[in-house]
Amino acid sequence: MSTIRVSTGALRSPRHDDCGQFLVMAVIFMTMFLALTGLVVDGGSYLNAKEAAATEAAQAARAGAAALNPNQLHSATLGIDPTQAVTAAENAMTAAGHPGTAWVIGSTVYAHISYHQPTQLLSIIGVSSMDVDVTEQAINVAGVS
Repeated sequence: MSTIRVSTGALRSPRHDDCGQFLVMAVIFMTMFLALTGLVVDGGSYLNAKEAAATEAAQAARAGAAALNPNQLHSATLGIDPTQAVTAAENAMTAAGHPGTAWVIGSTVYAHISYHQPTQLLSIIGVSSMDVDVTEQAINVAGVS
C-alpha cells in the first residue's frame, strides 16, 4: 500500500482564506439596515406623537383660557380665573389621554404634556422609548379689537 502525502497548505487556494468574512459583513450591514429602518419608522412615530401632544396641549391651554373670572365680567374687563383655568386645562389633557400639568401666569395659560413613546424597531438596539415633551400656551383675547 502506498501512502500519498499531500500538504494542505499547497492545495489551499487564497479564496478559502476569506471564509466567514462575508457572514460577518452581512451581520454588520443587516444590523445597520435595521437601525436605519428603526430610525425611519420610530422617528416618524415620534414626530406624530409630538405633534399630537402639541395639539392636545394647545387645546387644553385654550380650554383654560376660556375660564373667565365672573367677578371681572361685571366690571367690563376680562380676566382669567386661575383656579378654574388650571382645572379646565388639566381636565382637557386627561380627557385627551395624556394627563399633564397647567399653570397661569398673568393672562396666559400654559399646558405641559410629557410621556414616553415606546419604540418598535429601535428596541432591538436598546432604545425602548423616546420622550415626548411639549408645552403650549393660550391667551383669551375675546373682546379685543
